[in-house]
Amino acid sequence: MRNFLLLIAFLAIGISSVAQKVPVKGTVRDKSGNSLPGISVTEKGTSNVVVTDDKGGFSISVLEKAILVLTGVGYASQTVEAKGGSTLAIQLDTEAAELQEIAVVGYSTKKKSQLSSAVSVVSAEKLTDVTSSNLNSLLQGKAPGVVVSSASGDPTSGSSVVIRGAGTINASTSPLYVVDGNIGGTYNPTDVESVTVLRDAAATGLYGSRAANGVIIITTKSGKAGKTKIELNSTIGVAQATTGNFKLMNSQQLYDYQQTFYTPDPAAINNNTDWWDLAFHNAMVNSYTLSASGGTEKSQFYVSGNYYREEGTLIENSNDRYNFRANLTSKLTQKLKLTTMLNGIFIQDKYNPDATVYDAYLNLPFDAAYNADGTPVDARYGTWYGRDRDNFLHSLQYNTSKARSFNMSADVNLDYTVLKNLTLSTYNRARIYHYNSDSYYDKRSKEGATNSGSAYMSNGFNTTLVSSNRLRYGVEMGQHSLSLLGVYEIEKGYSESSGASVKGLPPGRDAFSTATDIIQNPYGGNDRYMFSKYLGQADYSFANKYFAVASLVNEFSSRFGVNNPAATFYQLGASWIISNENFMTGIDPVSFLKLRASYGTTGNAEGIGYYASMGLYSISTGASYAGLPGAAPSQKSNPDLTWEKSKSMNLGIDMSFFKRIDLSVDLYSKETSDLLFFRGLPATSGFDGVYENVGAIRNRGVEFNLTTKNIVKKDFSWETNFNMAFNRNKVLEINEGRTEVNTGARQPIAVGRDMDEWFMPVWAGVNPDNGDPLWQNLIMDADNKNYITYTNNYNLASRVYTGKSGAPKFTGGLYNNLRYKAFTLSAFVNFVYGNYVYNDSRFYFDNDGLYESYNQMQLAEGWNRWTKPGDIATHPKPIHGRSDASNATSTRYLEDGSYLRLRNITLGYNLPEQITQSLRIANFRVFVSGDNLYTATNFSGTDPEVDLGSGQSSIKYPISRKLLVGLNITL
Repeated sequence: MRNFLLLIAFLAIGISSVAQKVPVKGTVRDKSGNSLPGISVTEKGTSNVVVTDDKGGFSISVLEKAILVLTGVGYASQTVEAKGGSTLAIQLDTEAAELQEIAVVGYSTKKKSQLSSAVSVVSAEKLTDVTSSNLNSLLQGKAPGVVVSSASGDPTSGSSVVIRGAGTINASTSPLYVVDGNIGGTYNPTDVESVTVLRDAAATGLYGSRAANGVIIITTKSGKAGKTKIELNSTIGVAQATTGNFKLMNSQQLYDYQQTFYTPDPAAINNNTDWWDLAFHNAMVNSYTLSASGGTEKSQFYVSGNYYREEGTLIENSNDRYNFRANLTSKLTQKLKLTTMLNGIFIQDKYNPDATVYDAYLNLPFDAAYNADGTPVDARYGTWYGRDRDNFLHSLQYNTSKARSFNMSADVNLDYTVLKNLTLSTYNRARIYHYNSDSYYDKRSKEGATNSGSAYMSNGFNTTLVSSNRLRYGVEMGQHSLSLLGVYEIEKGYSESSGASVKGLPPGRDAFSTATDIIQNPYGGNDRYMFSKYLGQADYSFANKYFAVASLVNEFSSRFGVNNPAATFYQLGASWIISNENFMTGIDPVSFLKLRASYGTTGNAEGIGYYASMGLYSISTGASYAGLPGAAPSQKSNPDLTWEKSKSMNLGIDMSFFKRIDLSVDLYSKETSDLLFFRGLPATSGFDGVYENVGAIRNRGVEFNLTTKNIVKKDFSWETNFNMAFNRNKVLEINEGRTEVNTGARQPIAVGRDMDEWFMPVWAGVNPDNGDPLWQNLIMDADNKNYITYTNNYNLASRVYTGKSGAPKFTGGLYNNLRYKAFTLSAFVNFVYGNYVYNDSRFYFDNDGLYESYNQMQLAEGWNRWTKPGDIATHPKPIHGRSDASNATSTRYLEDGSYLRLRNITLGYNLPEQITQSLRIANFRVFVSGDNLYTATNFSGTDPEVDLGSGQSSIKYPISRKLLVGLNITL
């Protein structure tokens, strides 16, 4: 027994000696030698942890030869072996650049590595490759899940943005725009520092009332303390209309075609007018920006001016923009900071006042554009073969159409540090917008002849006032970090509009005072709206590993019924940085790994009338009686009308490998209910219609974003970014027992189906025996089984859901950036796949002989016409003035809208540093650039890109191919 006790004592002494802890001290710095406070130092496999002090120093007691794990925000985790009694000198590497990006989210900023939500950041550098004054266009293909589409190449037109699929019927599908911390505002793309796209509920949460369609946060440039920096950026180039796979017939081709079904005038072939060439021309594009920025530690400034002019490739069409911005920040006291921002944009638009695009497609080459003396032919008189008897060149001598607008926003922001961890802020903005347009049609023109000269004028004026008042508390306790936010925000808007039209004007006189009569009575009106909200958010993190965020928003809108003017929304998010765990130590290939999850609700109040819930009367001439003013019911009231609501779930993973490969993947499901819809009512009700909440739509999808540093060397680098998004939608419910709305439309909305699915007769081709058009006809037998038969009678063709949707199956973009010494080369490709476009234009120029007075398109590759029995053809036998509706709505004109586009390629050269120093400039760069250089598509029209909200292409103004040169100088 005694020996046994001695053995136990001996083992205890041994174990005690093995478990003896030793003190370890050290200092942590970055690559530049700067001390790093707040770095967590953990003994691997234990809960033993300390945090570095303000000088980067630490002291910890650990087991002999223990492994220390060092982690910190913005730095890659690192392991070192502890050596008792020694002082360690440790250097931490920064995280991958992708993870260090600053994202502006919900009234605050965070590093992407700390986020629990689906967020994309697009830097200014990636926004400046394509030349455009439209920020939406610049975003195309650069963030997963963000689909940008445009229906026109007109420089005065805009584009639409949809994030993670459309989830509404009548309300707006556009995301909410936030500029420099407040909803709304004005900006110019040249002044944008970064764009942050918020895609899930955890990210959009604090804007929950109007964030169902996502949020785009725009941060403009600001000054930095130090030497004043002056920058000059200049771009000049030429634009040309693209035609894609589309070609029109010339005189000989059209004459030969018409001879197969009609006897054209032999004299017609004496002219061969290219109306497309007359309507479109090579256009100039210019952009000049001058900016200055700098300041001291207490005050910083950024001031810029920009002039942008883009001529349309269509004649008599242009867009001129003048922009000024001043951003000033000053630390008035140790506790009070003032930020003021002023931005003004003056725009002059020139519109082509005639149906020039229409004529370019459809005017016959048989008709001469000019008389023998060189003056434009007046098509109303003499021989003219075309159906519309219109020569736009004649009208454009006299007619004009233009618009002017001024858009200004002014911000005054104050941040006051009440206590060490408590900040009170007030962000305030006033926006003023004025718009004026006028058109004049001279009595000598076709358009002005009916009214002996006419003129139209409209005016609009809008003001918006926003005040956002915020209280923020933040504290760090060891490895715990907590941030609390409370906000009260109010927005008020006012708008007014007016217009008039007159006739009987002398030639060349567009002044209203010269008119002898009115076309219709002048009109005018004004509107008001208000939003107000309260919100609270708690944001917590522990040990730079675990993150959680929760928020609650209650918002009121004057647009909804008295029974439901306010709604409450909530958001939850959490993330886990797995790579900061001890068990990940030594797994060198994985430099970062994080899981994210979020769930929450958001709302939509945009795109409906200011008084959507109210019963409205129309006071107009139509309701007047015996010369006395009268009013007639127009809209039925709905006091229960409420917010459109979305429930969104997101699961995401962020990974980095070898500090060179960054991958983010997100899976989401978004269900939108209480859809806002204007339902038309029968005339017997006395109303035009009523706004209702009618049903639910679901969008599901997956997104990924991949960034790779393929080559990183001193003189050569190559970086690639590839993003892709898949989305599917489904209509889940329509209330009041209905299964469909917009019944009879080409894209009705029906329960159980894609809301963008096409509904129409199915084209079955051409009868090889006689060349007749054929459509499918579904017949049900006595056993309720459907059989497909074919008919040449359009009225017997079955209208069916085609299984083809106007929404793409996936979208994305590929960006490559290469640098070799002083040269840079970047190329950007975007793509859309799986959507079907209804090419409505073919009704006119692919009509099988119905309209011999319209020009016709040349058959696309693989198409052919029926000419004799036995022919297997895509196009029926042409018949003059045919009555069998071969060109009526059917899947015949439903085409694959997929495309891959070389959106931009830019080659740049930076002047060597020794030369710039001798010239006393900081940087000098020259570049050549090309936009929309090539598009791969099977679409038969000029361009497959359409507004995805409609999915239709109709007499499209084509997009432009641009070739540009430019320079960037920094002093």
